[in-house]
Amino acid sequence: MDAIAAIKDRAGAGGPHRTDDERPLFDVAASVTGKSWRPRLDAAGEATALAIAQRHGLPDVVARVVAGRGIGVDAVEAFLAPSLRTALPDPSILTDMDRAAARLADAVERGEPVGIVADYDVDGASSAAILDRYLGLLGRRPRVHVPDRVAEGYGVGLVAVDTLAEAGARLIVAVDCGTSSHAALAHAASLGLDVVVLDHHPAPTVLPPTVALVNPNRQDDLSGLGHLCAAGVTFLAVVALNRELRRRGRFAGGREPDLLALLDLVALGTVCDVVPLTGLNRAYVSRGLAVMRLRANPGLAALADAARLSGPPAAWHLGFLLGPRINAGGRIGDSGLGARLLATDDPVEAGRIAADLDTLNRIRQDVEAEALAEADAMTLTLGDDPVVVVAGARWHPGVVGLVAARLKERTGRPAIAISGENGAGSGRSISGVDLGAAVTAAVEAGHLAKGGGHAMAAGLTVAADRIDGLRAFLCERLGPAVEAARARAGLSIDAPLSAAAASPELVEMIEKAGPFGAGCPEPVFAFAGHRIVDALVVGGSHVKVTIAGGDGARLEAIAFRAAEAPLGRALLAARGSVRHVAGTLGIDVWGGGRKVVLRLVDAAEPGRPHGG
Repeated sequence: MDAIAAIKDRAGAGGPHRTDDERPLFDVAASVTGKSWRPRLDAAGEATALAIAQRHGLPDVVARVVAGRGIGVDAVEAFLAPSLRTALPDPSILTDMDRAAARLADAVERGEPVGIVADYDVDGASSAAILDRYLGLLGRRPRVHVPDRVAEGYGVGLVAVDTLAEAGARLIVAVDCGTSSHAALAHAASLGLDVVVLDHHPAPTVLPPTVALVNPNRQDDLSGLGHLCAAGVTFLAVVALNRELRRRGRFAGGREPDLLALLDLVALGTVCDVVPLTGLNRAYVSRGLAVMRLRANPGLAALADAARLSGPPAAWHLGFLLGPRINAGGRIGDSGLGARLLATDDPVEAGRIAADLDTLNRIRQDVEAEALAEADAMTLTLGDDPVVVVAGARWHPGVVGLVAARLKERTGRPAIAISGENGAGSGRSISGVDLGAAVTAAVEAGHLAKGGGHAMAAGLTVAADRIDGLRAFLCERLGPAVEAARARAGLSIDAPLSAAAASPELVEMIEKAGPFGAGCPEPVFAFAGHRIVDALVVGGSHVKVTIAGGDGARLEAIAFRAAEAPLGRALLAARGSVRHVAGTLGIDVWGGGRKVVLRLVDAAEPGRPHGG
């Protein structure tokens, strides 16, 4: 029986839904990362995949990938070819959108100075650049203020309002922030400034004073667009503004701005903010990647060159190559660099900013690595605490979120890293554990000065003498949920493959089921019984591997940031041995050639079902 047949046989025997005691794929009950390998498809999913292959003429592997993303037989064509024309809603379905468009149109017609306040992450930079570039096409270039992460903190603050007021702004537009900025927006109103907010963060019951607050996650919004990031909301605002200006005769006898040319920025913000790639977001990213391939935005083109991105950009390039470089400015440098890069039309300026961001990203990596090494040592003293809480006296506040994310990956537990410089902490959680709610409860219990977030991530401020109490509180509150979540932890495998079968043609067919990301996970394939021909550390932290199948066919693979992690250590120790490995597939374009690369996420030793 071949590997695919074995999966189908087990799925059929287990009924339409898998159970906890189902035999793991290839008997991997606990891999080197502690996961059980499970087929993504149950019996019903297998039947759907077969029907998709037969009706739509897709290869079995591609049909399995599509079915594994919850797509039914009748929805395959729309899934494989997402259309912005059909997915884009009437912007007016968003609460306050028409008021926002009218106020922005007034500013354009009157020639009023406009100020933009943006968050310091990729979504904020992308949102600011979308509005900046659109207004620039109308001859109304705004003033953009991105708060300093350490000096000003997140959101619209008094410094931002005063800075833009002094620059002459009469209208302030807050993008990717502002929904909870009561004090600052009240201050803006006292200065006679109008404010429009374009945001997506959770909204309080009582909203700050604004002319319009557009946020699909405000409690009285019924648009059903809560999965959008701020860049997606901002693009809809630009669509609404363009429509309002058209209604007022602004473009009579002239050419309207090309709104579709802004979709590369929408795609960037959508991927990097890790919102679900479903519905409108899927269309945004699919079309945005096509726009990005034209390299019409000087800033994005320069950043791609600085990141040494070869070949057409894919969604994972945005998240792993471009996004971290833009974020580096906000983490340890000038928080406004990203927004300026994405908005500029000057290739020379774009090249300079991209080079600066690339340098800052390398520095950020060093700062992060130093903090992570200290944090790793600290985790050894915490034993089996269900929540990892660590603090470093010299850790830069800009990297604590990254340290928390790495600790979560390495320990399989929620993690919080705290900077001793100012008590600022950031946390990352695991699926099934609501960290944001626990942090909010910790504020109410007096363990934190402030804090909040959502299920998978949270931010907080804590006094040094309260850290031990915070750790005890979180461990007690989240312990049962963490235990249950870790018991369910597993790696979903889309299909088994061999090195010989992983051809560029197959990968290109699989990529047609993309873009992949949050809500539409990148397919994971298992390569059973392949020999680790070679394994070595490259780039200081990555592990490069060559695997070979029983027929001698070879495939290059890499485990990113794994050199000091269990996966990397296991691969380095397995040179010359046979292992099961799992990962995602991509195509590396270099020097005019194309080759398949396997991005490793896990490995296991054959014949050891209870440990890798």
